[in-house]
Amino acid sequence: MTTDDAGIGQERSDLGIGMASRKLRHIDACLHGPVQYETVTTGFERYRLAYNALTQTNLGTVDLGTSFLGAQLRAPVLVGAMTGGAELSRTINRNLAEAAQKLGIGMMLGSQRIMLDDPDGTVAASFDVRDLAPDVLLVGNIGLAQLSDAAVPKIAAALDRIGANALAVHTNPLQEAMQANGDTDFSGSLERLRTLAEALPYPILVKEVGHGIGAAAAERLRDLPIAAVDVAGAGGTSWARVEQLVRYGEVRYPAVAEWGVPTAQALTEVRATLPGMPLMASGGIRTGVDAAKALALGADVVALARPLLAPAIESPAAALEALHGFVEELRVCLHGCGADDVAALKRVDLTHLG
Repeated sequence: MTTDDAGIGQERSDLGIGMASRKLRHIDACLHGPVQYETVTTGFERYRLAYNALTQTNLGTVDLGTSFLGAQLRAPVLVGAMTGGAELSRTINRNLAEAAQKLGIGMMLGSQRIMLDDPDGTVAASFDVRDLAPDVLLVGNIGLAQLSDAAVPKIAAALDRIGANALAVHTNPLQEAMQANGDTDFSGSLERLRTLAEALPYPILVKEVGHGIGAAAAERLRDLPIAAVDVAGAGGTSWARVEQLVRYGEVRYPAVAEWGVPTAQALTEVRATLPGMPLMASGGIRTGVDAAKALALGADVVALARPLLAPAIESPAAALEALHGFVEELRVCLHGCGADDVAALKRVDLTHLG
């Protein structure tokens, strides 16, 4: 190895250590910090799910099965993207994967950016879950701002390495703007996304991280060869808030931290703009009732993340208990509004409270 090679290797090692450290700070902030939106809600509270006292359904036979990204799920639920790159991340991911396998739901991994500069595969173990979840719809994850022609083969290798079924590309300009040394140049990113989607043999899901994809952003996705959109709306965890807590130890710009498209609004806008696009609803989804409302508003699946973080650190059993309760509450919602499957729920009218 030349001196230059050694220097490059050290830079990559330092980058990996720095990213892993930042992931741990993210986990700590989400566990203990004031990361929830304070003035913005998801908007689901403005809708009432119709209750049918004369339902003709049998709770025990209500069918939550659905298809998403080419996979069959026993419930229209995914574990949302959380973390990767650190030893604690490995614990979280593996506990969640074990729970997802038992429930027959999907799972999205945290950003795999750290794997792109990891030629020895030393951090890949934090994303390894296939041995525990051989049948789970597993969605990899990379940032839109990190896309480049040179990155395409590395992304493909990272997806192959973990046995992914699909790739989520997250767009997060507000989060990156609040992050120390964030990637703030998004110019040309849509063309790079098109190049990636055309080159990869994986379906692509485009998502936000919790500030929402609304009508304007959806319009820019109209002609791109993507398979699905996660609206990832505002009302749950504000990543502009998280990054300020990690960077400054406080929220210096509270107005920016409250910025975004609420999840219910994002969902209705994207469904209207892209009527045939498979949609995921995430961002402040906390209960089975939230999930039922999202599905009735046009989502095909829902995802939740932060409510699962503490249980996933505790044990696989705790993660399973949290997810099982969520799925069962969703099942009760279908039963209570007279829907015997997800397709019937999508035909149920919601009352908009204004």
